[in-house]
Amino acid sequence: MNDSAFPSPPVSQLKGVGPKTRERLARLGIHDVRDLLFHLPLRYQDRSRVWPLGSLRPGDQATIEVEVVRAELRPGRRRSLRVEVADDSGSLWLRLFHFSAAQQAALAPGKRLRCFGEARQGPGGLEMVHPEYRAADEPAPVADDSLTPIYPTTEGLHQLTWMHLSAQALEWLETNPESLREWLPAELLGESGLPSLADAVRFLHRPPLEASLEALERGAHPAQRRLAFEELLAHQLSLRKARQLKQRQQAPVLQGDELLTRLFAALPFRPTAAQRRVIDEIARDIARPRPMLRLVQGDVGSGKTLVALAVGLIAIDAGYQVALMAPTELLARQHLATISAWLEPLGVPVDWLAGRHKGRRRDEKLDALAGGAVRFAIGTHALFQDDVRFERLGLVIVDEQHRFGVHQRLALREKGRHEDACAHQLIMTATPIPRTLAMTAYADLDVSVIDELPPGRKPVTTVAIGDDRRAEVVARVEAAIAAGRQAYWVCTLIEESEALQCQTAEETVTRLREELPARRIGLVHGRMKGAEKETVMRAFQNGELDLLVATTVIEVGVDVPNASLMIIENPERLGLAQLHQLRGRVGRGEADSYCVLLYQRPLGQQARERLNTLRETNDGFVIAEKDLALRGAGELLGTRQTGEVSFRIADLARDAGLLPRAQETADRLLRDYPGHVEPLIRRWIAHPDDYVSV
Repeated sequence: MNDSAFPSPPVSQLKGVGPKTRERLARLGIHDVRDLLFHLPLRYQDRSRVWPLGSLRPGDQATIEVEVVRAELRPGRRRSLRVEVADDSGSLWLRLFHFSAAQQAALAPGKRLRCFGEARQGPGGLEMVHPEYRAADEPAPVADDSLTPIYPTTEGLHQLTWMHLSAQALEWLETNPESLREWLPAELLGESGLPSLADAVRFLHRPPLEASLEALERGAHPAQRRLAFEELLAHQLSLRKARQLKQRQQAPVLQGDELLTRLFAALPFRPTAAQRRVIDEIARDIARPRPMLRLVQGDVGSGKTLVALAVGLIAIDAGYQVALMAPTELLARQHLATISAWLEPLGVPVDWLAGRHKGRRRDEKLDALAGGAVRFAIGTHALFQDDVRFERLGLVIVDEQHRFGVHQRLALREKGRHEDACAHQLIMTATPIPRTLAMTAYADLDVSVIDELPPGRKPVTTVAIGDDRRAEVVARVEAAIAAGRQAYWVCTLIEESEALQCQTAEETVTRLREELPARRIGLVHGRMKGAEKETVMRAFQNGELDLLVATTVIEVGVDVPNASLMIIENPERLGLAQLHQLRGRVGRGEADSYCVLLYQRPLGQQARERLNTLRETNDGFVIAEKDLALRGAGELLGTRQTGEVSFRIADLARDAGLLPRAQETADRLLRDYPGHVEPLIRRWIAHPDDYVSV
């Protein structure tokens, strides 16, 4: 029997839940009583101690027991009800801006109240604005022998409502203990030292007063770890099931080394040992009749394009086509220029497809793909549109995978389906993925890491300078250009609209042209037409421009070895991974390179930590781990796409230590307790069939 075999009543059957409350709960994914049990508090308060009014100071959150002295209506733009209350040690004002006639009548002189709120300095002395209150002789919604839970909520659902709802859910659990079936075998629970699921849920809704508030705030209490562990376990099981399903499919056997040998013979440099190792790993995968699902991670400048090119040639030697999908037209064109330069001398036809291709030109490109005239296709999202057909697609390469939704990647792979076989898939990213995130979000993939930079790549020296020293930065740009180098100036306003970003970049260009009148300055931003961007970028690459002002559109794909200086305005607005990507545009030549983070004062604590991390290290994997700790998995992966990892309770930065045990337990359950797997997945993952990373 699984959870679904024991019906959970809908929330509409609970006291106090009408149509509006039911609708608000549904917005939070809460439809039945079991959902309520897994909606856990964010934090807790100790309301058991009653504070004398005379001991309160501004900022104190406290429980008080008082008598109403008087109440008065205060007219004005914001009408309010002020209620003076007192105890033996002093007095205080309660201030309500939203109140009914019944509330006003209940706050009559002589009434005794028990209130909880934050004391603050008001115009007439200490006051509490909209405290929680009840008659002193009325029973508490939470017993005085437990900490008071504070639940995550939405507009229209107050904490008192959550108290009443969770109390009813706990009562249902008490009378129906089988409603939360334990799917972790007893011996596994015993080995882990964790409480049962039902005990953990009860504890977290109503922790006793002696529970450690500090441990609960850190998410380190055994009850919290019990739930986080089971959720991580469910995700591991889901990914393993997805992998098993994929491995039952067929894929073409791709073998051949003639083109690869010719490529390596023509290279003016030796591939690194890391590049050769990763190429060998991929070659072994695609030589099997099962679809490859491999993620290649490599820091900025580690040479992922050569890896993609090499394995693409193996597929082409075997008689198949290759498709490489990039997230932006700029990056797609960069790949086109690089890959064409190497493949055309080998006689391999290369072409690209983007949204800009229309009419007869598009039709010609589609015919060339469908007829097999193009062996290596490069493109943007246009590659997975319905009218795109391949003659014989054997390998799909997705660059900067985190920018594509799951279904987009699946759609491209499906274009390689022929009878019962589907294309191999290689996913590449220059954004190093923290180990803990890779163990969860990409647990159904094999992972290769290019952990070596080509010879000659120099670390970039990074400095942080306040924007009140902008003139010094402009002088530094002038000095670099005078020395024969080029520079980037990146404008970042990520919270604003794209139009405002472009406006800011245009204003920056105007100002810099006034400050550096002898220098050739170009502009690239997201609203320019592709041909315009391409013209400016080519001019910069050819040395016809000294300074390129850009939005973050240049984050990936731009390779100008003579550029040795990067200025990033407002770096505090970006995440670490994006800053690291931008910094990677310099340091590609022989000259010493620098990145200047031109920040606005004052800096918040988290922004200060981010900038300090960039100053201290050029290691993308160290930066990725720090980014995970600062921003969390949801932020790091970007906007949630269907099928990508998201957690209700677990926190990857906080609960990383649970992952190895979750992986071991997943293997054990699949081997020894297969009947427990599906119920665990269904308990924690709303749409497990979509939970696939490729």
